[in-house]
Amino acid sequence: MGFKFEELNVWKESVNFAGEIYKLTKRFNKNEQFGLTSQLNRAAVSISSNIAEGCGRNSDADLSRFIQISIGSLNEIVTLLHICLNQKYIDQGVFNSLYSRCELISKMLFAFRNYLKS
Repeated sequence: MGFKFEELNVWKESVNFAGEIYKLTKRFNKNEQFGLTSQLNRAAVSISSNIAEGCGRNSDADLSRFIQISIGSLNEIVTLLHICLNQKYIDQGVFNSLYSRCELISKMLFAFRNYLKS
């Protein structure tokens, strides 16, 4: 049977992105376990989780609100990636790659939200 949100490309993309963030944070210094590692992992999981939760609501307005929360989590990740770059936990190449993924997911989330509003 499955769940309707599992068909959404933006949900699939955000689940894959969360996996990339987890792989990245496994390499971080253990001192960051409760800092950047935790923040990045939670924010990454929040994107797809809010899409799924919003799809279980009764209206497009509710879903749109959860998509907006996903956008907020994505913006949090962008900020945390800048901090990781500044602290030299990641190099410019890793930053650029993940930043591009954030841009892609952002475009998908905004397009989905705009579709819901139309």
